[in-house]
Amino acid sequence: MTAPARPSAHVVMLLSRPGCHLCEVAREVIERVAGELGVPWSERDITGCEQDALEYGDMIPVTLIDGVQHDFWRVDEARLRAALSS
Repeated sequence: MTAPARPSAHVVMLLSRPGCHLCEVAREVIERVAGELGVPWSERDITGCEQDALEYGDMIPVTLIDGVQHDFWRVDEARLRAALSS
């Protein structure tokens, strides 16, 4: 008998903007890792919020885990997997 999947203790947010090629790569990594681990994730366009644009504009894409900045510019798959597995 297989144990039921436990609900994720984490939530991932990708901060992005339209036309960002690094955002596309980050999205693919997050989608793959979060999907494998059953972690919910979402994406927010920083151009819709002046505060986001000021705070994160030079770092896009930015990955937040549970509201805390985890990565920017590139998503390291092994590092993301380790953070979401804890």
